[in-house]
Amino acid sequence: MKIWIVWLPNVWKSTLFNALTQNYSADAANFPFCTIEPNIWVVEVKDQRVDKLAEISETEKKIYASINFVDIAWLVKWASEWEWLGNKFLSHIREVDAIVQVVRLFEDDDVVHVEWWPNPLRDVDIINTELIFADIQTIDNILEGLHRKVKSWDNDVKVLVGVLEKLKVALENEKLAIDIKDELSEKELELLKPYSLLTFKPFVYALNVSEWDLKNGATLIAEYEEKLWKKVSLVSAKFETELMELDEDEKELFFEDLKWWQDVVIPTLDDLIKLAFDTVGLMYYFTTWKKETRAWTVTKGSTAPQAAWVIHTDFEKWFIKADVVTYENFVEHGWRTWAKEKWWLRLEGKEYIVHDGDVMLFRFNN
Repeated sequence: MKIWIVWLPNVWKSTLFNALTQNYSADAANFPFCTIEPNIWVVEVKDQRVDKLAEISETEKKIYASINFVDIAWLVKWASEWEWLGNKFLSHIREVDAIVQVVRLFEDDDVVHVEWWPNPLRDVDIINTELIFADIQTIDNILEGLHRKVKSWDNDVKVLVGVLEKLKVALENEKLAIDIKDELSEKELELLKPYSLLTFKPFVYALNVSEWDLKNGATLIAEYEEKLWKKVSLVSAKFETELMELDEDEKELFFEDLKWWQDVVIPTLDDLIKLAFDTVGLMYYFTTWKKETRAWTVTKGSTAPQAAWVIHTDFEKWFIKADVVTYENFVEHGWRTWAKEKWWLRLEGKEYIVHDGDVMLFRFNN
């Protein structure tokens, strides 16, 4: 999965990106035009279930799921009219699976906000507006090309023109394309896929707060989820960066101090990553044995043969059955002995729908 992090200048996004990747190679300067060329980082999803399974199986190697983050130039108001900048980054992010909007809540006199003061809702509106303008331009270009071929229209082209015009009306009324997705037919969705409209991608909101805001973290999350009608992840770039400087004992003491506050939220970047996975409809199942414990990324609703395909493309056609046990029952009972005796271990066929956290062993006929 590939995620684009989009932001306005001076939200400490690059500092957050450094903490996310545990790498200080991103330039975190306090001025615009800091990041022009994209950085792409592969970040492991540190799911503790992998660690626990590996411990039980006495595994030699652990492999976590991973996610690609694309760090590219910021947006500002009217950016869609700056052709040199728009073309520069839009070409890099058309194929991303989701967009993380990092918006700033923290106050800092040394880091001037491009709009003079922090206001997450205004910043989301600016970002959405620029993405809407970019999509309107894309749709206009597509329609212009299609209208030149009006005599050769087949039924698919007529359907495509209709849905593009429908989307353009929605965008001009400040709606995101993804917000009217449920109104479109399967045929219309299929025809739209090649064009990778930006506002048709799932959005994840990351609210960048100060350390002091963490004390009211639960209230802030509830407030902004209600205002945005979307899931919100609380992040604190400064907090995460400072944590990187502490050893484990110091971190434990720091967390204990925070826990005195009832409304506190201790953010982790894993929370943001997991929210991104959930937003785009992904999950993991696990395989575990002596040599390797691994998390495999699959689409929610995948069948057992489709899950096997992720391991090897031929495994889907060779699939016979799968031994399946939930993560919780594996941890409690083990893989074969206790799980089988307690009827926790199930033999599933081709119609089985895989669930998040399933521990699986596939049987093949090749």
